[in-house]
Amino acid sequence: MDEHPSLNIAVARLGATTPDNYAVWVLKAPYPGGYVIENCTWTIELSQIWLGWQGLFNPGSRPFCLPCHQDLSIPELDLETIAPAEAPGPQLYSANLMQHLGINLWQWLFCKQVGNAFAQSQGMAIGQGKSLRLRLEIRDPDSISIPWEIMQSQHGKPAISIDRLVLFSRTNSDVDPLPPQRLDRSIKILLVLGQNIPGSPNLDLERESTTISQALRSTMPSGFNPPNRLNPAGCHVDTLVRPTPAELIAKLETQQYNVFFYAGHGMPAPDGGLLLLNDVGGLNGTELAQLLVRCGVKLAVFNSCWGAQPYQHQQQAVPRSSLAEVLLHYGVPAVLAMRDTIADREALSFIQTFTQALAHRLSIDEAAAIARQQLLISFKFNQPAWTLPILYMHPEFNGELIRPLAEAITEMPSVPQAIPVAYMRSLSFHTHPDFPIDGGLMRVGRSSDNDLVVVEPWVSQRHAEIIYRSPSMTDFTQGIYYLRDTSRFGSYVLTLENKWVKVHAREFPLESGMQVKFGSEEGQVLEFRIDRQEWLR
Repeated sequence: MDEHPSLNIAVARLGATTPDNYAVWVLKAPYPGGYVIENCTWTIELSQIWLGWQGLFNPGSRPFCLPCHQDLSIPELDLETIAPAEAPGPQLYSANLMQHLGINLWQWLFCKQVGNAFAQSQGMAIGQGKSLRLRLEIRDPDSISIPWEIMQSQHGKPAISIDRLVLFSRTNSDVDPLPPQRLDRSIKILLVLGQNIPGSPNLDLERESTTISQALRSTMPSGFNPPNRLNPAGCHVDTLVRPTPAELIAKLETQQYNVFFYAGHGMPAPDGGLLLLNDVGGLNGTELAQLLVRCGVKLAVFNSCWGAQPYQHQQQAVPRSSLAEVLLHYGVPAVLAMRDTIADREALSFIQTFTQALAHRLSIDEAAAIARQQLLISFKFNQPAWTLPILYMHPEFNGELIRPLAEAITEMPSVPQAIPVAYMRSLSFHTHPDFPIDGGLMRVGRSSDNDLVVVEPWVSQRHAEIIYRSPSMTDFTQGIYYLRDTSRFGSYVLTLENKWVKVHAREFPLESGMQVKFGSEEGQVLEFRIDRQEWLR
């Protein structure tokens, strides 16, 4: 996938003495002169519109005003400025209010030099035939709740988070470096359904699990036409219902998931909050972040109402306290969480479109834009559903979840017969993680785009392949797995006769139970296993 030109913009309040003054500046630009800064004033008019939004779309909650105007008596929003008197009811008013806030936020953020930097960056992207990757960092915790995703340049123009020319996400520069990322050939999701809120009606978690799993695996909604429609990747979903923390940790450490999906409830806290897994316990945001990074999860998705909101202490938002920001801080590449409560049918519609767009090898921010567009079409512009999912991406992450089609290796075609499931198991680590061989082919090496990454000095960038070969094109159950070495120093196989054999620039048949070392006899030990009770179809 070609890299998109990137523009990163940060927003920070200048201080308590001037609470209405903000600095807006460019952190990253695709051209040298794009690093500009502006001093922007948050006006009473903006507070008016923001309070009007909350009154219409969050009527049950306490209206929240930014600190600069908390002590002022803000006049009611003039309805005539939003919708004319002859407007047919509240539906048009709500749609116009959304556009009114979106346009005012755009004019505030993209003022003067920052606006010029955006225009020039987008022009460069269009000239290259690409979209502009725009990342917004809100350093003022009181401004995180504002729906920046609805920004639009003028009436009739698309909102920035659904504009096909812009890939929009939020970000955070206070992050650990991004660890090396592997590129998988399929989507591997761990779906976790957690505890219900005490005192609320109990959910039928088994049915909820089935419903979400079906949405994750279902076909693309009508009207979606991805560029690689005929070449979607596979999507595998494993489910845990109300697991203990130990069960969740064991599952993540013994499998190679690239997506972690949580549906359930939790409690906000300064460390990212607490995921309520079951009656016994849960994991806080910091613990979960370190677990996901250690296990190589690229994307974390939360169908809960608190994941993108900062923790409130004495009615003050705590900086860098939302679950999404905490996960990003510790190096999780991408987090998608909800800004507020979202209805089940809307959440499932978004999840279905989002996952299928990912399966068609689109980047995470591209998939989020498509899923928002689907929500907008399905639930109308005047409803805030499409504004609720908030995508955070690590500033060093390019958004790739699975290998783009142009870089994908040739895979075994679909056949009427199944082939035996095989995997490599590490014997050098206490957790013994399993690495499945998808589609009868696994690439092994030190480079991060291999299916099995072995980071050792004697391992080549493209060290070896494990491939399944059958003598028949109609019966694939009688084939054999081979180790094909293409490395500089060779590989070592421990046969079932307990004898190490060096394999260098050639193929060697593998049997279940054989052990393999790559590059050196001092390397880590992996065991090749075939499970003939399961089948790849």
